[in-house]
Amino acid sequence: MNRRSFLLSAAAAPAATRPPNIVLILCDNLGYGDIGCYGSPKIRTPELDGMAREGMRFTAMYAASGVCTPSRASLMTGCYPRRVGLHQTDPDGFVLRPVSPNGLHPGETTIAEALKSRGYATAIVGKWHLGDQPPFLPTRQGFDYYLGIPYSDDMTGGKRPGWPPLPLMENERVIEAPVDRDLLTRRYTEKCVEWIGANKSRPFFLYLPHAMPGSTPRPFASDTFRGKSKGGPWGDSVEEIDWSTGRILEAIRAAGIEDNTLVVWTNDNGAPRHDGKSGSNLPLSGWGYTTSEGGQRVPCIARWPGRIPAGRACSAVTTLMDWLPTAAGLAGARLDGSRPIDGKDIWPLLSAKTSKSPHQAFYYYYGPQLQAVRSGRWKLFLPLDGKQVTLTGRTEPAKAALYDLEADEAESRNVVTENPPVARRLTALAEKARADLGDVDRPGRGQRPSGRVENPAPRTL
Repeated sequence: MNRRSFLLSAAAAPAATRPPNIVLILCDNLGYGDIGCYGSPKIRTPELDGMAREGMRFTAMYAASGVCTPSRASLMTGCYPRRVGLHQTDPDGFVLRPVSPNGLHPGETTIAEALKSRGYATAIVGKWHLGDQPPFLPTRQGFDYYLGIPYSDDMTGGKRPGWPPLPLMENERVIEAPVDRDLLTRRYTEKCVEWIGANKSRPFFLYLPHAMPGSTPRPFASDTFRGKSKGGPWGDSVEEIDWSTGRILEAIRAAGIEDNTLVVWTNDNGAPRHDGKSGSNLPLSGWGYTTSEGGQRVPCIARWPGRIPAGRACSAVTTLMDWLPTAAGLAGARLDGSRPIDGKDIWPLLSAKTSKSPHQAFYYYYGPQLQAVRSGRWKLFLPLDGKQVTLTGRTEPAKAALYDLEADEAESRNVVTENPPVARRLTALAEKARADLGDVDRPGRGQRPSGRVENPAPRTL
């Protein structure tokens, strides 16, 4: 065992063949209904539509939070945000800010660290948002290489006192500030293509967390795509992401590694409401930054020719937390069980060996507060006696509401009065989560702290 006593250790028996390459593409604030194969009537996404035809499309994949830092923390660690202390931090709030003293604890195991234990080359090209101070940077969290912005694209210089110009970093050095946000998707794509070519002879993990469509009311896109989509500026940004995905798939084919490469394309949370200028979460209800289905259910496509059956749709409840144990299993890495995670290995679903979810329940946390729970087809919004936390920290009334998501994914008909046994069962599941992960009025026995440094400094040229 190395310096991280709970880091994944290599399995005793090595894989009979070279373990698969894994490419994980994550969008920022994309809407559930923003691409063609999920129902967009305006935004053209031929590459993603083709990827769905050649792979598996998930229709009940959940982010563990409706906002980006907690969601990305759960993706990287396989844990609910409360478990790793990044559900809410002081003084940041729900998402980490520039020059924050907080970040992902160096003691947590990331997907990159898991795969490095099996000899993988690892790279992140894109938005990190799990801490901008040196101990929290990707290069200290298992990644061999980093190119990207350390937090959201709307956290620009001058927006708040002490915030530096938005930095583009390579490894641990700022190479440009402010970065031209219109060029981020293109630059990220070109670097990914280059990196795939340079690492094709060994197993690799490439993480591409896009900055787009992003956190601003006016998303960014390069000249080639700006003004071209019927979906407006938001559509321009999404169509460039679609192009980017096609270029990465092309690079994988050109490298001759398509049959041994798993590509996962997904999103961190639903589209937020920006006065009619944002994306669409239809047919789901609600917006990003909430615990509605539109806030936390995300599009997800997985492709691996010959290993994942083509043209399948998976409706089982799955989460972004599942990608760490799934990747570890495929790579032949073994989790050390002393520090529990919440994700499950979903290879049986990906390989169509089963259609059953490995999750007894999924918990919808909003920052520090448990607001809803799903089990099977049922979702219960908990009665919170007027104490439901909102993004601004205010509270508002919240009565119990039960929805049959298989029949009513838009959460339009509250059936709690007709189904008291179901409501009681989901309430009991919620109590289990509160005991383990905590809630606004109590700590959880399974919680771990976030990382923290003293005297944080801005990332500048």
